[in-house]
Amino acid sequence: MNSELLITDRHLSEQWNMFLSSILSHPDFKMLSDHVLNAYNHQVVYPPLSLLFNAFNACSPNDVKVVIIGQDPYHGPSQANGLAFSVHAGIKFPPSLKNIFKELSNDITGFEMPLTGDLSPWAKQGVLLINATLSVQAGLPGSHQKFGWEKFTNHVIQRLSDTGQNTVFLLWGQFAQSKSEYIDTSKHLVLKAAHPSPLARGAFFGCKHFSKTNDYLFAHGKSPIDWTLV
Repeated sequence: MNSELLITDRHLSEQWNMFLSSILSHPDFKMLSDHVLNAYNHQVVYPPLSLLFNAFNACSPNDVKVVIIGQDPYHGPSQANGLAFSVHAGIKFPPSLKNIFKELSNDITGFEMPLTGDLSPWAKQGVLLINATLSVQAGLPGSHQKFGWEKFTNHVIQRLSDTGQNTVFLLWGQFAQSKSEYIDTSKHLVLKAAHPSPLARGAFFGCKHFSKTNDYLFAHGKSPIDWTLV
């Protein structure tokens, strides 16, 4: 393994490299890179390295209107595609994603259960679907949580809060809600609900986060998100 290689090399867009330059140049990020690249060299890791920063590369930092925060990628074969809660087309919907679609069906007029769980159309409209930990060993949820990913993703959230205006942050479950300390609620909308997992406590159904997001974006001169998926 080339000890000078960073996980951002050839994998993170120039815009995000510039936007995150302060954290990317920090020694802690070099340590994170070493851990992650070593894992990819010696383990089966999801998502594929080429999709590690898919959530970022699908939209530029200046285009982010909505942030949805997950915990870590799906750890099953062929599921994770670098977007939180999303799966590749043709893959069976995990329970959390199925519940997200159920809430959308009840919240957004005309939304129908899609044939695909690929959420990249949302990302292309400015929805940053980011996991707090961006990689995971196959079959071992949470296995990369001690690599240092959270310092990186917390920085991402804070930078988006500091530099943006009228962004919507959807925080589902206690883990995501702990990230609220990095968000300036005086200039952004933070919506909280239970995690969409069937195992979670509290109410996710009926939160109407998707319509509330669009109402807020429209009220602040931004185009709403088309939540439908073909």
